Amino acid sequence: MGHNTLIQPAQAKPIALRRTERRLRGRLLLPLIVAGLVVLPILNLLSTLLSPSFEMWQRLWETILPRMLGNTLLLLSGVGALTLIIGTGMAWLVTAYQFPLRALFERALLLPLAVPSFVMGFVYMATFDFAGPVQTTLRAWFGQSFRPPDIRSGWGAILVMSLVLYPYVYLLARAAFREQAAATYEAARVMGYTRMQTFFRLIVPLARPSLVAGMALAMMEAMTDFATVRFFNFPTVSEGIVRLWEGRMDRAGAIELSLLLLGVALCLILLERTLRGKARYHQSGGASKRPPRAPLRGAAAALAIGANVALLGAAFVLPVGQLIAWALSYVQNSSGAWRAVFAQYALNTFGLAALAATVTVFLALLIANGVRLRGGRAARIVARLATLGYALPGAVIAAGVLLTLAPVDRAINNIAQQMNWSAPGLILTGTIGGLMYAYVVRFISVAFSSVEASLEKVKPSMEQVARTMGATPLRVLWRIHLPLVSQGMVAAAILVFVDVMKELPATVMLRPLGMDTLAIWTYMAAAESFWEEASLPALTILAVGLVPVWFLMRVGNRAEQ
Repeated sequence: MGHNTLIQPAQAKPIALRRTERRLRGRLLLPLIVAGLVVLPILNLLSTLLSPSFEMWQRLWETILPRMLGNTLLLLSGVGALTLIIGTGMAWLVTAYQFPLRALFERALLLPLAVPSFVMGFVYMATFDFAGPVQTTLRAWFGQSFRPPDIRSGWGAILVMSLVLYPYVYLLARAAFREQAAATYEAARVMGYTRMQTFFRLIVPLARPSLVAGMALAMMEAMTDFATVRFFNFPTVSEGIVRLWEGRMDRAGAIELSLLLLGVALCLILLERTLRGKARYHQSGGASKRPPRAPLRGAAAALAIGANVALLGAAFVLPVGQLIAWALSYVQNSSGAWRAVFAQYALNTFGLAALAATVTVFLALLIANGVRLRGGRAARIVARLATLGYALPGAVIAAGVLLTLAPVDRAINNIAQQMNWSAPGLILTGTIGGLMYAYVVRFISVAFSSVEASLEKVKPSMEQVARTMGATPLRVLWRIHLPLVSQGMVAAAILVFVDVMKELPATVMLRPLGMDTLAIWTYMAAAESFWEEASLPALTILAVGLVPVWFLMRVGNRAEQ
């Protein structure tokens, strides 16, 4: 009897564990549903390939399509090449060499991340266009016949976007260069390589996955833009989608054109995977074994400082300084009328961004927790499906969301008519609900990455003990995971908040009537050449965008230490 008494409590644990395991098998269902909702707009957009409108494609090809497609490819290749050169070069300069103010420049080079490309675009247009102060001054010096290259062109759009997007390459390249162990440099020294030969023959090949990933991110951001290229009179496919949608009210044409942009995006993803290949480079040693930086003195040090000052001046100081000057003039000349307008736009923007951040982070936590508990190949597939949207342009996602929600609205209205009820009209399409759907599809990848990284730090033994004691997965999530991943959730919410504030294509295409944001105010005012009016909302977006940049700088400080 005593022996049986000792066995019974031990048998209770396996029973509890078996019950928990049965719950765990169902824990992937909710993440699968969320992932399905995320990928559904993309699938609906792809389904239109089954019944293409040949007449519409012929009309597009005979009018605007060849130019837009050529401009898109030129923009992507130009931005990719220029961001790769600038980002890689500056990352190598601050990690391999020592010169005055190096540590300050290393952090400050991240600042252009806070500047939206369409904000940089209208600042450069106003400054360097024919009627701008630069060309006016040059004509006064060299005569009215002086004609510098017109910035309202493809090269102007490529330059402006590259100044904003190079930090994507710089950030990943700097991290990759820091990971290079001292043994690599010792081997290069034995082979008789100079520092520059080491860079091109050893360091760059080892950092290739990071460089390609950063370049691909920059190209994807350039592909989704429509406002900047419109300012520079350089129409792309993304700009054409918004033009058909908003300007000509041609929703069918915009959806058909979104298919083409989706194809470009998928080709870009495949190109990134191909260039990166199956490379898996590993470095022995850690931060303590990093090679010493080569000191620069005299003209070399002055040249290094000058390169950093010139880049930061063009990519951050110039736009911020000009925006501040315009904003001060606008506030002084508007006699206080700006307050009510600004308050309304800010309320719309912060409300949408806060709601989107809350919903997105919550769904990301559900997916990350379900994937972590379930594990296995199926969980990885669910995670990849749920994070597919960030690689796609906002205009494509907006078109997919419309295709997804419009039939639901029609079905609801048909049911209401059959029941002799009053038709409710549009419930999802053209409402905050539809816009939130697009935001979740677009930015859940950002939230998922941060939340998943925080969950990885939770020790599996803590979960195992809780499960052994019979705790349900929901209780484990509430009592163990949430307190430990709270910082990751806050970081994810900040990133989504800022991205929603800057998002323009999806907001323009899906926003409810009268629900204009600071980004739309900036774009509309800049499109009408109201530079001073556009500066106030642009500065607000920029100021909020500095928050995640500040976090990145703190991460850089810890890595340096």
